[in-house]
Amino acid sequence: MADKKATKALTITLVKSPIGYSKRQKGTVKALGLRRINHSVTHDDTPVIRGMINKVGHLVQVEEN
Repeated sequence: MADKKATKALTITLVKSPIGYSKRQKGTVKALGLRRINHSVTHDDTPVIRGMINKVGHLVQVEEN
């Protein structure tokens, strides 16, 4: 079997509440797995996740691992 490339991981932290923003943005935060302020999740660095981060970039902080 061929070796898989090591995928980078992203740690995403909710730093601002989605209250007062559209349902679509609240849904994106929820789909990322973020539940409360200062809650962090780790996802693989994929175009799908990057697109979600771009839509709610004003609410989250992203660190590359």
